[in-house]
Amino acid sequence: MISDRHLAWARRGAALLMVACGLSPALAEPLSEEAAIARGTAIAERADAQGQGYGDVQSSMTMVLHTPAGDEAVRVLRSRAMEGADGRDRSLIIFDEPRDVAGTALLTHANPDGDDGRWLYLPSVNRVKRIASSGQSGAFMGSEFSYEDLGPQDISKYRFKWVRDEPLDGTAMHVLERTPKDPDSGYARQVVWMDQANLRLHKVAFYDRRDRLQKTLTAEGFTQHDGRYWRPLQLEMRNHQSGRSTTLRFENYRFDAGWHYGLPELVWDQPGRRIANPGR
Repeated sequence: MISDRHLAWARRGAALLMVACGLSPALAEPLSEEAAIARGTAIAERADAQGQGYGDVQSSMTMVLHTPAGDEAVRVLRSRAMEGADGRDRSLIIFDEPRDVAGTALLTHANPDGDDGRWLYLPSVNRVKRIASSGQSGAFMGSEFSYEDLGPQDISKYRFKWVRDEPLDGTAMHVLERTPKDPDSGYARQVVWMDQANLRLHKVAFYDRRDRLQKTLTAEGFTQHDGRYWRPLQLEMRNHQSGRSTTLRFENYRFDAGWHYGLPELVWDQPGRRIANPGR
């Protein structure tokens, strides 16, 4: 017969094992749906608050497109983002190389109260094309990133639910499910792995509208800036359905340089305003 003392040791050992695996003994029992939603929402809100206050940030980027046959295509870009009042952030991505896409630019305006605004400048025809909400799931410039993936990830546009805590590559993680509220989203749901220590997003599994695993995003090489803001040095988006993948590498992060820093005088920063020669 197992004694009470042996049972106590067993419980203590199980608790220590859960802690070692990044799990909380208090959360070993399944949560109710309501409690899981509340916990997931609270974690998402903490992560969002932690990233606020950066003002503006810019970086240099290299995009590498990989095919199942092993072929690669390399593109050089610049990006910048700026916080706006009431969550109305904006971002700008400009292609510099190769020549056939140089000058192409994507401007995004976040709108917490409705559809985000997206405009694509095509220098080959000197035309600005608006990306409708219904087209946000389209591939961005032939990559595995969609317009939706590259837009502002406003937490008000998702429903969150805590799924579990577990280790990922030896790091304790919160695993959350987030469901887009937008009926035009290309995804039925997303599963997010966020480290417990700093609430950095390490992995996202994207499920298509038929709830099939479509893509997985992984983030690597986090660096901290201004003693507060974490940014990855690399993102990889792998498409499990096509076998293709896209890698984004980041360098030269610069905070609070100003939205117009390093941009040509007439660069497009408003809907409907054209970019005049957005190259270097």
